[in-house]
Amino acid sequence: MRKPAAVVVALTCLGMLGGVGFAGASGEPDLFISITNDDGELARVPLTGTSFSVSYRNSLYGTRAEERYILAPDGTFVLDQLAADQLAVLEEYYAVPGAPSAAGDADRREWVVEPDPARPAVFEKLSIAATDLGQRTLHVQGAPPLELWSLVEDDNPFVELDLKETP
Repeated sequence: MRKPAAVVVALTCLGMLGGVGFAGASGEPDLFISITNDDGELARVPLTGTSFSVSYRNSLYGTRAEERYILAPDGTFVLDQLAADQLAVLEEYYAVPGAPSAAGDADRREWVVEPDPARPAVFEKLSIAATDLGQRTLHVQGAPPLELWSLVEDDNPFVELDLKETP
């Protein structure tokens, strides 16, 4: 079932990235992740740092995994780390060349690894299937997790994540 048309989280700015500012004169973040689909903007989450992640339930293994992104100075999203609760998700599903390592105690997942450097993943926008099965969830530092699948209807589960500046 669709939730309200927009979810806005008010956060305090923590810093800068390259020449891109994260807080304006008002103290509010200048950048946010906009979640849209064919119906328009469904939610927006201000960025208070230079990273975010999308967790999901892996359909093959049935366990949680996470793709972690950093914001590049040119405004693109760069896949920076993969994480999972089950080692096989990283070794078999993602087929990463490096050996995963145990995640830290404060991490949401059990295992982490760098993505394949031979296949860099850089995006201007992320197109995501936000299904009930996958339970994709956006994680931004300082904000509560945003369950993307709860924003859309089953007949049109696709959303797009895009970086926007506050007007």
